[in-house]
Amino acid sequence: MIRILLSTKLGELRWTQADLARATDIRPNTINELYHELVDRVNLEHLNLICEALNCRLDELMV
Repeated sequence: MIRILLSTKLGELRWTQADLARATDIRPNTINELYHELVDRVNLEHLNLICEALNCRLDELMV
């Protein structure tokens, strides 16, 4: 099972979904779907932008 740990990572950094959307220029709806693990597919460029903004590795966002 693949889990997206975006909510955990944002909580650790005390970032909101809106903060991440602004930092990455990813649509807030897309961030929300990732946050709540409602996606069937993920855009690799989005994951790259999120990792850069949060200064983390991909394995910290997904297991």
